[in-house]
Amino acid sequence: MMGYGGFQKPARFWRGAFPLVVLAGLSACGSLPAPFAGQPGSLGARLAEPPPTRLAVPAPDAAGLSPAGGAVFAQAVADDLDEAEVPAVAQPAKPGDWRLAIHPEMSSDAVVPVFTVFDPTGAAQGSVRGNPLPAQAWQSADAPALKQAAREAAPKIADLLTRIDAKVKQSDPNSLYNRPARVAVIGVQGAPGDGNESLVRQMKAQLPKLDVTVQDDAKGADFVVAGLVRTAPVPATDLTRVEIVWQVVDAAGHDLGRVVQMNDVPNGTLDHFWGDVAVAVAQEAAAGVKEMILKQTSAGAGGKAASAPTASAPTASGPASSAPAAQPPAPAVPPSAPKS
Repeated sequence: MMGYGGFQKPARFWRGAFPLVVLAGLSACGSLPAPFAGQPGSLGARLAEPPPTRLAVPAPDAAGLSPAGGAVFAQAVADDLDEAEVPAVAQPAKPGDWRLAIHPEMSSDAVVPVFTVFDPTGAAQGSVRGNPLPAQAWQSADAPALKQAAREAAPKIADLLTRIDAKVKQSDPNSLYNRPARVAVIGVQGAPGDGNESLVRQMKAQLPKLDVTVQDDAKGADFVVAGLVRTAPVPATDLTRVEIVWQVVDAAGHDLGRVVQMNDVPNGTLDHFWGDVAVAVAQEAAAGVKEMILKQTSAGAGGKAASAPTASAPTASGPASSAPAAQPPAPAVPPSAPKS
């Protein structure tokens, strides 16, 4: 659910606060006839797209660790990687699987687990070292110690997978690292007047200016964008609160985030023709959509892959006003975005 902060008046200026879960907040301020014009606010989206279809984590066949202890350790590693949104399973690799091999470096008093990622062809793609744990804990298969070692290693393994993912994508001429993204704008629902048509038309006009290829059909698109408009009267005023939510999903149907715009406008302002308002809305929203797309490529993270698996969603927020405001329910973006 999306919460709302307070709002400043008069209607010609607006700011809001957005506690977000998987949302990208887009704050704005401006004056009529373009009430949504302004500078984009902070954006956040939960993005997790590790490279392997599945990462098999077989129990280590290691000196000093019993088969039961190896099974406990492999399961703990897989569980912690799952928490980081890496699709890991504690079992031997099957054809087509990526594999995480665990090898201990042993000394007289400590063991350092080393984790190596192998691709489906059996080629090693990189390794990371875990934190040392006491040799006695390793040899006795101390479950709490093994689980702690797995928990500490999971972020390092996830980061390694991200680097591997970036390397693979950068070498693929068809990846988003090397070509413009294909985006399908499939529609807007709920707007008064000609808003549905105007917003779609202007979004399709603005995205190409940001080096995005726009198409009407979701088939073959890298991302799908759908919009929803909700309006509600502002109590004890002659104003209407307008909320516009743009949802972005990827080709697999994963929800990448939402660009949210909100403003109070005089009653009747948008009942007929949106005109320049649709242009201003689309300009700001397109910038938010493009930022989500950039998070999928090295360009959006200063040369690093932005799709690092993460167990928590970032939060974006803006300054909140103390002025009281109605709290309309969070709109549900239409579940009409096709999955390909």
